Amino acid sequence: MLTRRTALAGLAAPAVLGLAAKARAATRTFRISHHYPGSTGDEGDFRDRMCRRFAASVEKRTEGAMRFEVYPGSSLMKTFAQFDALRKGALDFGLVPTTYAGGQIPEMNLTFMPAIVTNYDQAYRWKTAPIGQEITRLLESKGVKIITWMWESGGIAARDKRILKPSDVSGLKVRGGSREMDIMFKAAGAGAISMPSNEIYLALQTGAVTACATSSTSLMSFRLNELSKYLLAPGSSSFFFILEPILMSKDIFDGLPKEQQDAVLAAGEELETFGRKTSEEDDKLLVETFRKSGLTVDTMDEAMIQPWHDVARDSAWKDFAARSSETARFLKLAEQA
Repeated sequence: MLTRRTALAGLAAPAVLGLAAKARAATRTFRISHHYPGSTGDEGDFRDRMCRRFAASVEKRTEGAMRFEVYPGSSLMKTFAQFDALRKGALDFGLVPTTYAGGQIPEMNLTFMPAIVTNYDQAYRWKTAPIGQEITRLLESKGVKIITWMWESGGIAARDKRILKPSDVSGLKVRGGSREMDIMFKAAGAGAISMPSNEIYLALQTGAVTACATSSTSLMSFRLNELSKYLLAPGSSSFFFILEPILMSKDIFDGLPKEQQDAVLAAGEELETFGRKTSEEDDKLLVETFRKSGLTVDTMDEAMIQPWHDVARDSAWKDFAARSSETARFLKLAEQA
């Protein structure tokens, strides 16, 4: 028998189903790409874990309206293709060293400039200093938004020779990691070879390079202790730091509702503490790991930085400042940070 209650229930059912369908349609999946090894839980490369923490945080803040797929190890696209894909809106998010954009945006080479940043406190001052504001402005004008500021220090792993000072690289084939690092190593007498960090293992294995500079996390994640005999590791100071933020396509960001934009920014900023803490922990873990593998390990201090600073200033810094009035201006701002 059809009662008023069952009739109303019947009328309500399509409306409820319609709302549920609309909610499902509103859910959107975003892709995060990087070229580092994947991780599991609390184990593995912290940069992949950082991306997964970010994804989980945003999903929770948006109650599932934003969902994520993380693609480690260049499994979605090639390493150097990521930044351009972000600019064009073909990639939603990426954890990418900003120096990899240096070919398109010369000012970004400053973010892996030898001896311009020598400790974590100085590195993280950039975010609110004029140099950080200019980097943010410039990237956004090119279609890319910084979501999480994250810096890493690193060291030099070598197969054949202990490296302490610039003259020690003379005659070696060195992977510098950035245009400016390569310029400095060349000025010190090395042959510089360019490649992303996920290609270093094979290059060391084949002898294409005999030494490499990269972040502490990459030195461990790519198992470079297996092919090296010597390590110059970061200590109380380091002669290089790398800006490796979580980036987002500005077109994609601008297309989000305000509440989702806020969720993305809040999750990104919250992760900065994790990024710094884990970077510093990896600097210490690097020393332990490579010593356990039987390598000769030296750690940098402020006194050791000065010779590297002198060579960098007279080569890489000079070259960077000469490229344009804007690169010269950016270098001055960096020196003031």
